[in-house]
Amino acid sequence: MKTKRMMAALVVALLSVTAVMAKDIRTAVFKVSQMHCENCERKVKNNIKFEKGVKEFSTDLKTKTVSITYDAEKTTVDKLKAGFKKFNYEAEFVKETKQEDKK
Repeated sequence: MKTKRMMAALVVALLSVTAVMAKDIRTAVFKVSQMHCENCERKVKNNIKFEKGVKEFSTDLKTKTVSITYDAEKTTVDKLKAGFKKFNYEAEFVKETKQEDKK
């Protein structure tokens, strides 16, 4: 009987750990019209990395876009847009994709 209870407790513990590991990771793309040279691109990179929840990001100078992968439990698209305003840039939201769980 004691073994069954221990096994049940172990199963519950494993299931709760799995639930915690499943994060809501998303990627948002923003159009940043002020980003027209390498210095502007560097300004974006040096500032946006400090926004809460940002996991990774990339910039494309030709299309003037910034793609930000972030944890949706820690930030939102609106908060990321506000992050650009901190260094006097306007970010126009283009699209967002949700990262599928990897099984």
